[in-house]
Amino acid sequence: MTLAVVRSIGAPRRLETAQEYEDFEQELVDQFLLAGVGAGMADSSIADDRRAIFEFVRFLGRPVWTTGPEDADRFLADQRKVKRLAHSTVQTKAWTLAQFFDFLIARYQGDIHALTGHVLVQPIDEFNRPAKSEYGTQRIPPSEAEVDQLFNGWRESLGGARKFLPAARDYMVASLWRRVGTRMTETLKLDIRDWRPDLGDFGKLHVRHGKGSRGRGPKGRLVPAINSTDALMDWWLGDVRHQFGDDYANPDAPMFPSERRDPLTGFCLRAGDDALRSGLKGAVGAFLPAWSGRLTPHVLRHFCASSLYLQGVDLKAVQELLGHE
Repeated sequence: MTLAVVRSIGAPRRLETAQEYEDFEQELVDQFLLAGVGAGMADSSIADDRRAIFEFVRFLGRPVWTTGPEDADRFLADQRKVKRLAHSTVQTKAWTLAQFFDFLIARYQGDIHALTGHVLVQPIDEFNRPAKSEYGTQRIPPSEAEVDQLFNGWRESLGGARKFLPAARDYMVASLWRRVGTRMTETLKLDIRDWRPDLGDFGKLHVRHGKGSRGRGPKGRLVPAINSTDALMDWWLGDVRHQFGDDYANPDAPMFPSERRDPLTGFCLRAGDDALRSGLKGAVGAFLPAWSGRLTPHVLRHFCASSLYLQGVDLKAVQELLGHE
């Protein structure tokens, strides 16, 4: 077996040809992504970072080490005003670029100056860096009375639902968002074995697929079944879940299944986020129309946090319940 010859990124010479400039730029990006692998980032996060960096490089139209803050201004403005991307999407790309240039400045400032004659600057500065994913918008949750109105109407409608099982599932899932603030993905990935009635005063949900920081894999936590969540879990597992299929006795079966079956095993597939979002959307339109188009799963998570705080729950406890760092 032979090894390919790899040019040192810090070779003390000047770049001369267009191909050398292109190869050097590619090496800088590769080294940044490799550092992400070393930090334990998920493959999907690394792929997202790569796409964002190369999108910026194409927009820039010249070597990345010539970037200034004004170039980042133009790029972020184009993302928001021309492409009309979501605030959170623009924020994520800005943060990726900021990390990329922090990496270049920390590790390769000297090499880049020796090879190109340019001095790197951080183009994402205090003036153009999005501070929060919801910058430009505010996600103020509905009041306690409004949420009670929604869920009271929704609960009473279940008996007359055209398809009881998915209606009951959607109500149950939204109740978790409201009462203990689980995220969409965390909720979807719950299995039957993740309900632990033997733990604590009320029982606990084992959220094994909690959101980790910067793609560093899932961060698990135990969520106490407060706010009558224990009674809801008893109703769901005692009266409803077994009606979806015989897999209810399998601890690894999805807690919240789809009506569709796996063609190989015959067991229930896991419900998708589109179905759960649609269920919430329909209930809001029917029982809290003033919030149509505004009350999302994440806004219910905000409501949970606000409600617990107003009940006197310590902020640190709220933070841990929601799985925040």
